[in-house]
Amino acid sequence: MKGITRQQLALRNGQDKPEIWIAYKGMVYDVSASRLWKFGKHYEHWAGQDLTDELKDAPHNENVFNKFAPVGRLI
Repeated sequence: MKGITRQQLALRNGQDKPEIWIAYKGMVYDVSASRLWKFGKHYEHWAGQDLTDELKDAPHNENVFNKFAPVGRLI
């Protein structure tokens, strides 16, 4: 699996490039197809970031990431 830097992740924020990516526990996921991430924002969370620490405040658990294909590993 290819390595993705934080800078590369930050560019996939729904504003700068057509892809919308988020990271969780070292894996980077493409959430572009999710209507919940339209425009790179999901409630108070922004795409292009590592959201590992944010999950504790979410109404769902980490199984939500099973819906999305990982595109790489955060390095």
